[in-house]
This record gives sequence, structure tokens and C-alpha cells, in this order.
Amino acid sequence: MTLLALALCLGGALLFYLASPQQRLRRAALPPRWRLAALLLAAAGALAWCRAAGPGPGLFAALTALMLGWVLLPYLGWWRPAAARP
Repeated sequence: MTLLALALCLGGALLFYLASPQQRLRRAALPPRWRLAALLLAAAGALAWCRAAGPGPGLFAALTALMLGWVLLPYLGWWRPAAARP
């Protein structure tokens, strides 16, 4: 259950990042409607964490997983070779 919760939170973080105009992984940002999908994934991940660990620890685990994604994704965009950057 925790792997599913982690995957949901990281997927939500990825979609939030890719829908941002400042993202560097794609040539163009995803349309704003993808933010709703990101919100649903993040909420499902938080619910899964709460079911796996309880409400308090689950909420903090979900926020930690989201922050992990939001910290790592800009570095992945920076790490790509210059020729592959948009």
C-alpha cells in the first residue's frame, strides 16, 4: 500500500511540475487542465498514506513524498544534456 501511495504522490508532483510554465523537462508545459489530474493524484496518494499509516503520519508522509518530487524534478531538467533541453 505504501508503494502505491508513494507512486500516486510522485505522479501528482510530476503532473503539477509538467503543468507549470517554468518546467524544463518538455518543450511546452502541459495545459492547465492537467493540474486537476495532478490534484486528484496527490489527494489519492494522501488518502492512501492515511490508510496505510494513520491520519497524522499519513498526511506528513504524503507531503514529504510530494516535496521529494518537487525537489528532484527541477534537478532532472538541469541534469539533461544541453542538446536535449528545450
